[in-house]
Amino acid sequence: MSDFDLTLAGTVVLPDLIIENGYVAVRQGKIVHVGEGRAPSAHERHELGNALILPGAIDAQVHSLSQKDQEDFVWSTRSAAAGGVTTIVDMPYDEGNLVCSADAVRRKIAHATPQARVDFALYGTIDPQDGASRIAEQAAAGVAAFKFSTFGTDPIRFPRIPPALLEECFTAVARTGLTAGVHNEDDEMVRAAMATVQAAGITDYRAHGLSRPPLAELLASLQIYETGAATACPAHVVHCSLGRGYDIARTYREQGFAATIECCIHYLTLDEENDVSRLGGKAKINPPIRPHAEVEKLWQHVRAGNVTLVSTDHVSWSEGRKTNADMLANASGVPGIEVMVPLFVKGALERDIPLTWAARLMAENPARHFRIDHAKGALRSGKDADITVLFPRPGRYDAAASGHNVVGWSPYNGIELPWTVGLTYLRGQQVFDGTEVGAPGFGQFVRPELGA
Repeated sequence: MSDFDLTLAGTVVLPDLIIENGYVAVRQGKIVHVGEGRAPSAHERHELGNALILPGAIDAQVHSLSQKDQEDFVWSTRSAAAGGVTTIVDMPYDEGNLVCSADAVRRKIAHATPQARVDFALYGTIDPQDGASRIAEQAAAGVAAFKFSTFGTDPIRFPRIPPALLEECFTAVARTGLTAGVHNEDDEMVRAAMATVQAAGITDYRAHGLSRPPLAELLASLQIYETGAATACPAHVVHCSLGRGYDIARTYREQGFAATIECCIHYLTLDEENDVSRLGGKAKINPPIRPHAEVEKLWQHVRAGNVTLVSTDHVSWSEGRKTNADMLANASGVPGIEVMVPLFVKGALERDIPLTWAARLMAENPARHFRIDHAKGALRSGKDADITVLFPRPGRYDAAASGHNVVGWSPYNGIELPWTVGLTYLRGQQVFDGTEVGAPGFGQFVRPELGA
């Protein structure tokens, strides 16, 4: 009788170590052992040669329900499985259902569970009219973090939280043991810049970057971290496009504050002069894609350990909402969950950055950040056997040809990826075989574990 249900042998990538002749052994959905040399016998045994074996990725920022009757969890988690992402953390700004109460949390869990192909955790938020009164009940219902915004994208679905109310919310979140994440753009400065751009008649690709200047992002980040410092609440900037922002976050950590910061894969991959100029509305994201010099600064912050998480901010807007000739008239955000891991691996290898950062920034750190590291985030004994396997199979990405996306467009179309996700395991069960993804309903809701 085999000792294990599953063993995978190849190059094992851990947060602090790469085992070139390594293996991972699984029993009853859990990691049992990670070792070097010949893999032990198992009911299912795979010798994968020089394939990369990583912990299943956790995408810390996904919008499955931003457009009604569009993507939903059945598609976002399909893309996730095909991309080696075994847990998604879904945002609370759903069209028709702002997740701002325990009832809304429970409705979303019930809605997502029959559709989910990978595991999922949830963000909560507030309705400004409620103040912070419903934060505790959402934590009890199982949200893994809270999300707020210093910019008002929509007064109902994505409202601005003014400074005094943000302080009230941070105080309430601090009592839960969770983290307060914030969209970091100063509302007044962005609106003034937008008015200037519109008055000048600028409508091409340049309009978006000009309407959201770097200082708008940095001032908001300072507000977020100062609010965290004043309330003893862990403060998180959910996306930063500027190298200076990572310097600011590091300074607060050096002063002893819980100040974390997230880099989306588009900021590490796309730039304004080459990609936004070519893609127009299909590269409109808040905060904006910046010039190439900033891309390289962000990679240096990855190398230096100043980035806490890497995510996608994935949202699959229909193509009609991303192709307006007037740049500012397009919806903001792009799909990316299927290629986050291969894009990060590509970028790191091109810059001689150790792949250990892939395991740290897309698995270990997100699991810790959302307090789900009791089960997720590591190829370590006792953790869920969530595993991503990449093969050295170069290919040009094409979202439509992949078949795992609700939309057939992507800002990453045409990028040559040297490594391809070929296998994904969730709790020891294969949910992607390189071509097909698993059936809906296998994914489970993941609650944070507090006070452990």
